[in-house]
Amino acid sequence: MCIIFRINCTFVGKNKNNMGKVIALANQKGGVGKTTTTINLGASLATLDKKVLIVDADPQANASSGLGVNIREVKNSIYECIIDHVDTKQAIVGTELENLDIIPSHIDLVGAEIEMLELENREKVLLHVLETVKNDYDFVLIDCSPSLGLITVNSLTAADSVIIPVQCEYFALEGISKLLNTIKIIKSKLNPSLEIEGFLLTMYDARLRLANQIYEEVQKHFRELVFTTVIQRNIRLSEAPSYGKPVLLYDPESRGSFNHIQLAEELIKKNEVNNQTN
Repeated sequence: MCIIFRINCTFVGKNKNNMGKVIALANQKGGVGKTTTTINLGASLATLDKKVLIVDADPQANASSGLGVNIREVKNSIYECIIDHVDTKQAIVGTELENLDIIPSHIDLVGAEIEMLELENREKVLLHVLETVKNDYDFVLIDCSPSLGLITVNSLTAADSVIIPVQCEYFALEGISKLLNTIKIIKSKLNPSLEIEGFLLTMYDARLRLANQIYEEVQKHFRELVFTTVIQRNIRLSEAPSYGKPVLLYDPESRGSFNHIQLAEELIKKNEVNNQTN
């Protein structure tokens, strides 16, 4: 396997003014574990005494249902905040974990991109939506849709950094250069402080030769930008969303729980180190 990346990546730096850090989880390829990571990283950070807000910016609303939110009963979602200018705090919903909240999504978000075309500064709408609440939290995690449309551009414009989940399967690296180019454009035109938090390898199975090849390839090209933590394939991790729970609550002893706690600890440590050195 030989894949060449020509995009220069910057290691994540200090958070803006030490305020609540906004991290987008993005990859235009579907099925890479993006929503699963968002839910379980958020839950793990909350368990480690960090106050966390998840923003479900995907019309499929899987992060919302995966945290037990009944989409049919939601009065205010991220759609109402973006299009109808509903107060962001009115859209925040609590979860089973004390430190974990979510702004749910709705299928109406599918049409939001068309409705946003007429808005002034349409790429910065989500940035303004989150301004009033982000400093109430240690971390704000945005679950992006599997596309590079206007909502995802909004998410990257609103973010301090981006986590890119990479699935350890065939074609996993396909399209990564396109995402990196989008990040580069947003950094130059809309959000100069946007950095890459890291590449996260997901659905890893050490028994598979291909998984190890992809792991080595990503490590070779992105080096310090790759999280040490790897999210391994785990049945309990796959089952948990259907029960509306993060895996920490569904099966705290599972491999999926351990991996995400490890990821949360790595993320916290990385940001503490960066804040001390900047």
